[in-house]
Amino acid sequence: MVEFNNATSEPSGMTTWRAGCGESRTSGSEGGPGKPNSREADRAPRSDPYTEHPTREGKVYCAAVLDAYSRRIVGWSIDSRQDSTLVVNALDMAIRNRQPEPGGVVHADHGAQFTSWAFGDRVRTAGLLPSFGTVGDGLDNAMMESFWSSTQIELLNRRKWKTRVELANAIFEYIEIFHNRQRRHSALGYKTPIEYELASPADTVSA
Repeated sequence: MVEFNNATSEPSGMTTWRAGCGESRTSGSEGGPGKPNSREADRAPRSDPYTEHPTREGKVYCAAVLDAYSRRIVGWSIDSRQDSTLVVNALDMAIRNRQPEPGGVVHADHGAQFTSWAFGDRVRTAGLLPSFGTVGDGLDNAMMESFWSSTQIELLNRRKWKTRVELANAIFEYIEIFHNRQRRHSALGYKTPIEYELASPADTVSA
């Protein structure tokens, strides 16, 4: 997975995002940047290896970028292959949505997709700084892993999926409708990610 951290209006001037891929098999799963956002570095988004789930047509892979401040998924990508294009597309979406200022941090694990030239080049081109977690650290990706775990329980493992398109549409609805707009988080005072952003000072969160 990957995490993205951006410059913010915190006194320390640091915002944290994390992007990640989740990976799941039939029995379970493996374990972006905005305008100035006031986010704590220890609450940055986290990322896992890819999310991979089977359909009758074959596997579907999903990568996502999670905003550590609000837990909002600000970028995501779905494909039939787990390569660097998958994570670059998720990062591109996060950058378009948040329009980050230079100096933000993109935190990821050591997966081949995140250490690829294509991903690193996109990070640097956007004026962001790459960051990688320590090997074998069970807490480093905890936030992103929590998102993928919830996705497994609340969506992916609830039924058998016939086609890639069917599953891709379901993942889209889960992220954009349920997770970002309806799912309440204890860390956010039991607000949804979008509610939390709307309640934040205007200069700390970009839409």
